[in-house]
Amino acid sequence: MASLVEELITVLEEEEKIYRQLIGYGQQKTDVLILADVPGLEKITCKEQLASDELVSHSNRQIQLLKDIATVLGKTEEKMTVSRLISLLDSQPKVQKRLTDARDRLLSAADQMKKLNDQNIILIRQAIELNEFDLTLFKSLRQAPETANYDKTACNTGSLLGSSGFDAMS
Repeated sequence: MASLVEELITVLEEEEKIYRQLIGYGQQKTDVLILADVPGLEKITCKEQLASDELVSHSNRQIQLLKDIATVLGKTEEKMTVSRLISLLDSQPKVQKRLTDARDRLLSAADQMKKLNDQNIILIRQAIELNEFDLTLFKSLRQAPETANYDKTACNTGSLLGSSGFDAMS
């Protein structure tokens, strides 16, 4: 079982490294969003996707290791978590501390990544709102205002002024 726990610690440390890499990409993405650099955003998104794929692979390995450890300990797989394993390692304080440290660093990196993603989501929403405002403004500039023409029943005819703005005959 000791080798399984060691491998689990290694997987947690590798996951943390990937999160740190994603945090770097997230910080770059913030700068790119502020500059509205679409090609730069595409490059960063591709890098993020590769790192995320690697993270999923490590996460699956972590789940498999926890199942294996649960089997060795005679516990149910569904209830085995890193935190529960830490509590079961009371007789091995050094291993328990290493596992606790790896878990805490991973959770800290994941939390930092979440905060950065939330910030970038806000920037993206603001950029979308600004684009919608610009589109609405451009559409309204191309439309002519309605005239105040009324028909026999005193209803507005909805006639539009000419698009030239000034219609004079020489």
